[in-house]
Amino acid sequence: MTTAEDHADLVLEPRNVRFDWSGLPMHWIPGDPMATHTINVLHLLLPEGERWFVRVFKQALALITDERVREDVIGFVGQEAMHAEAHQGVLDHLLAKGLDPAPYVRQIEWLFRRVLGDRPGLSGAQQREHVIERVAVIAAIEHFTAFLGDWVLNADELDRVGADPVMLDLLRWHGAEEVEHRSVAYDLLCHLDPGYGRRVRAMAVAGPVLYWLWVRGARFLMAADPELRGRVRATWRGYLASARRGLLPDLRRTARSGARYLRPHYHPTQEGSTRQAVAYLGSSPAARAAAH
Repeated sequence: MTTAEDHADLVLEPRNVRFDWSGLPMHWIPGDPMATHTINVLHLLLPEGERWFVRVFKQALALITDERVREDVIGFVGQEAMHAEAHQGVLDHLLAKGLDPAPYVRQIEWLFRRVLGDRPGLSGAQQREHVIERVAVIAAIEHFTAFLGDWVLNADELDRVGADPVMLDLLRWHGAEEVEHRSVAYDLLCHLDPGYGRRVRAMAVAGPVLYWLWVRGARFLMAADPELRGRVRATWRGYLASARRGLLPDLRRTARSGARYLRPHYHPTQEGSTRQAVAYLGSSPAARAAAH
């Protein structure tokens, strides 16, 4: 848990990290392709999704009248742009190893560019409303990315089973930055629309859609894995088995986290630990290399 004082003086800055995927095995969690590919869905969703975050937040800058909110949004944009590029590197590696992510990624591109993209011909008031509505969706999604970031920072079982250290560093660097900037989208939404209704409506849409995309993504990756050759499928039994081992998030905890977002007096600083996130960013091999 983070106090407001821990978080108040935080300055968000992008870290120009690099990762070497040349030694990454297809199943980077040894012996558990289900857990591997469930987490790999991040790489399918995030490059295009976070580029969309950046586009929407750049449009929102013109609507901001609070200088602290503006500074945080600028820092957020820089971090999200770097996240997109880091995860794109994993997609390129998967393609080189014979798993073509393009069929699923094309659907994600359609979602973020067409369904959630800009709408030409809107009036000034309609354009403002379209920006704020998408900010609300991003705030809901960011709640879950912060939850996942906090989870992976504390998922010690991944280390014990010998998960690939470069992948763990990517996930924990990204997760730490998600915890670090977890308040930005929410605070921007409250700045633009302090009402409770839009926040609830956005979560009612974003939560189920994110769940649906994740299930489809895991099924796609398991089916497309050239090493599995269709012999192993994505199943709820497999997910629950991996979750019991501590290799995937517990579904009940995930659901409870989503419910907390709906509390009238909720704030993202109630989730995760800024101190833990900043401490990891100080020890992350990729983040340390980027600082020199």
